[in-house]
Amino acid sequence: MWSPSARFSTLALLAIVAPATIVAALGYVSIRQWEASSELLYREQARDMAAMAAEKVEMMLRHAEDAFLDRLQAILAAPAPPARAVDKLLVHSPLVRRLYLVSRRGELLYPGTWQDGDAAVVGPLIAEAAKGKFERGGKREVVAGHQICLAMIMKRGGEPVLAAFIRDSDALRREILEGTLGALESSTIIAVLDHEGRTVYSRAPIGDAQRVLSVSFRETLPDWRLAIYQASGSAPRLAVRRQVMLLTGAFGVLLVVIVAGIVTTWRLMRRETEMARLKSDFVANVSHDLKTPLSVIRMFGETLEMGRVTDEGRRREYYGVITRESERLSRLIDNVLDFSRIESGRQTYEMTPTSVEPLIRGTLEAFAYPLAQQGFKVEVSVTPDLPEVVMDAEAVGQALANLIDNAIKYSGDERALTLDARVVEGCLAIAVTDRGLGVAPGEHAKIFEKFYRVGQSDTQGRRGSGVGLALVRHIAEAHGGDVTVASTPGEGSRFTLRLPVVPERNA
Repeated sequence: MWSPSARFSTLALLAIVAPATIVAALGYVSIRQWEASSELLYREQARDMAAMAAEKVEMMLRHAEDAFLDRLQAILAAPAPPARAVDKLLVHSPLVRRLYLVSRRGELLYPGTWQDGDAAVVGPLIAEAAKGKFERGGKREVVAGHQICLAMIMKRGGEPVLAAFIRDSDALRREILEGTLGALESSTIIAVLDHEGRTVYSRAPIGDAQRVLSVSFRETLPDWRLAIYQASGSAPRLAVRRQVMLLTGAFGVLLVVIVAGIVTTWRLMRRETEMARLKSDFVANVSHDLKTPLSVIRMFGETLEMGRVTDEGRRREYYGVITRESERLSRLIDNVLDFSRIESGRQTYEMTPTSVEPLIRGTLEAFAYPLAQQGFKVEVSVTPDLPEVVMDAEAVGQALANLIDNAIKYSGDERALTLDARVVEGCLAIAVTDRGLGVAPGEHAKIFEKFYRVGQSDTQGRRGSGVGLALVRHIAEAHGGDVTVASTPGEGSRFTLRLPVVPERNA
């Protein structure tokens, strides 16, 4: 069940998240609608301009070609031979590069021969189009690929002639496209593309400009398109996008703040819930640890009181068990009291120069019976002539006792315990090594947190309050040192308590 603070945090979180989410969603939708509307308006304006420009190009081209055909019609209707007059007409018509006149019977009337292999290109087009033109009669312009134009013209006497002329691309660009599109006032780039998508004319270099849209020409330039490009970094699209990006960025920052608040609140709630669980486990574990030695003391005390043990050796053994369980009970109570003082900030330490070896051996002696009873092989290695270290002997002994107790508690099949002390890099290093269960690398830092216990199935059944290693770390740091662990699951652990030989003077 959640605590009142957790429920309040949840309600507060919902009160923040719900309106913030609604505002963010509405803002995002509004921005997207604005961007879409602006883009649509811009495209509509660009399309109107493109259609107008394409219509103007077609009108100018149609006017120029109609004028050429009208003059050609007048020449063919004259009684004099037309060849020289046609040549003169072509000289004054730069838009027409070459002209061919074909009779109804398919005879080439002008010029005398095909030029530059035009017969292979123009001939089939004339043959295909001539049938319908001669049958329907009248004047009609047809534009096919390669800018070849076909029209039916009447000679003197009413005889129809099919005129096929090839446009001059340079003249088309110069006379029509530049003259028509170059005068338009617009910040956009207008370009004309041929049937293969190549740029025939562009009012400005396209470069990295982005195509907005394109429209098709109609009768005069089939398969050609007029394209509108927006130069990189130009308005109005860029202005719209800048506004959109600015507002999007603002909403993004808002969302980040909201998400950060959500994550922080969730983590606080989770941490509070976890702390509540750990405290509950701590109370249960401490209660169990208190109950176990008390039960042993009571059982052995009642046995001795009832006189059921007549052998003096066994009575001494029972007295020893009562004494050791009492010491264990005292260590547990000391741990809880010290942890309480640390949590409230009332813990103090009496620093005095202390001999290291007697402290180590005295602490180890308190565990002589459980070590012997459980068949531990104990090795002690203390460097001779260790200097005295300024410390709180009782606190350091308590820290060392917690490390030894953990080594016994989490031992495996191989019961071995090694304790060594030496000076390394100006610090006294006291190491406790076992061959027990070990600790996974991901939990090396967590095991020194208060109430935390290694989450392995083979460790959950063992006694422990979850504050022993937290006390060891606090004692080490209070002395200006630290505690480290080197451990591999299944191979054991090595805890090293490091204390400065000449610690800094405490305030």
